[in-house]
Amino acid sequence: MSAPTQFSKHVANAGARIRHVFVRDLTMLALIGIHDAEKLKPQRIVVNIDLSVQESDGPMPDDISHVVSYAIIVTKCETIVAEGHVNLVETLAEKFADACLKDKRVVAARVRIEKPDIIPNAKSVGVEIERGRL
Repeated sequence: MSAPTQFSKHVANAGARIRHVFVRDLTMLALIGIHDAEKLKPQRIVVNIDLSVQESDGPMPDDISHVVSYAIIVTKCETIVAEGHVNLVETLAEKFADACLKDKRVVAARVRIEKPDIIPNAKSVGVEIERGRL
């Protein structure tokens, strides 16, 4: 397992100085899938991202540059989707996690991607991954 076990639940932890930063139910249109029709027409995906973020010592200044911004996380996801077609939801989840982990303050990332319009009798299908620093 690549992620430290103490971060597996992605909850804030005062003792470890871990902050939980998240994006919930981000709905996007993406070219994703292995079937020909999925390569031509964007489909709806729902993204959830949970990050364990190491806080710095001392009081935190009231300044956006001192935090992991959820707005930047959303922009990173939108940029990745705009790059074009991806065959697998798993691949897209890895790309999202990698983008989040580029910020050295992020020690673990859990990414869940759902495709809500694929299986008629299921609310959604998808994948969830967790990645972290060794």
